[in-house]
Amino acid sequence: MRLLVTGLGGFVGAHVADAWRASRPDAVLLGLARPHGTAERLPPGARALIADLDDAAAVRAAVAEARPDAVLHLAGQSSVHQSWSDPGATLRTNVLGASHLLEAIQAEAPRARLVVVGSAEEYGAVPAERQPIREDEPLRPRSPYAVSKAAQGLLALQHAAAGLAVTLCRVFPHTGPGRGEAFAESSWARQLAEIEAGLRPSVIEVGNLEAVRDFTDVRDVAAAYLALLAPGAPTGTFNVCSGHGVAMREVLDRLVRLSRLEVEVRVDRERLRPSDVPCLIGDPARLRAATGWVPRLPLDRTLGDLLDDARVRLRERREPR
Repeated sequence: MRLLVTGLGGFVGAHVADAWRASRPDAVLLGLARPHGTAERLPPGARALIADLDDAAAVRAAVAEARPDAVLHLAGQSSVHQSWSDPGATLRTNVLGASHLLEAIQAEAPRARLVVVGSAEEYGAVPAERQPIREDEPLRPRSPYAVSKAAQGLLALQHAAAGLAVTLCRVFPHTGPGRGEAFAESSWARQLAEIEAGLRPSVIEVGNLEAVRDFTDVRDVAAAYLALLAPGAPTGTFNVCSGHGVAMREVLDRLVRLSRLEVEVRVDRERLRPSDVPCLIGDPARLRAATGWVPRLPLDRTLGDLLDDARVRLRERREPR
């Protein structure tokens, strides 16, 4: 089996590669990598195909060369906060890039299974009485990022109507080792690591702590994607989530307890989003029924590994080369 992954060199892609190698050691893993050195970040053992998603001709050539049996589309601009700073770039990357990939698969690999990764942010603000959120909940995107993911999903459904085996994933917040430091919980882990090392005072700067999110470990998310890519798995739209909400304040408290530090918490208004969704809790029942997938790693394990990863990154930055 040949799996082509866009965004293989990113946060989730690294864990997908680990899960793929563990479950299918003899299969072929290919990564669509942008020019100018991004191929160097692909996991060991993955073959790089160089193409920028903005370049339709290059993407089509890469898909033709890959001859994939399955495709996982992870690449894109993934920050809600950044999407407010540059909405146009977010839409260009997430919508136009997806369009180029879908057209290439339709032309060069029409029998491939395709999983397109969207976001729970597409649902927007859902009333409490309709949470946990099911896949048939109307979409009410409230940020440029959410709009881009909803549009990406509509494009994918257009190609599904033309015969592609397309699955949409609306993934709820996920974290763990390798998470980018622009996100709340990984920023807190970095700040705690810096406090431990004596590099900053015992103060953590935070944004909105009242938001409730449904967190899943990134390694469980990777397993969900591979379950949906397996031959015979049903197509459709699936939430990837735990089904349990946790306030961001509790996430912070757990990280602080794991660090065994005493810290002051200070709200930084620059970290507050213009349109934050107050609560996002998903219903994973459809995914469980279709594949048997359940999240296995508890939140404290996830946060502990995230904190350990922040410590390692800090040491690597401080060590002389």
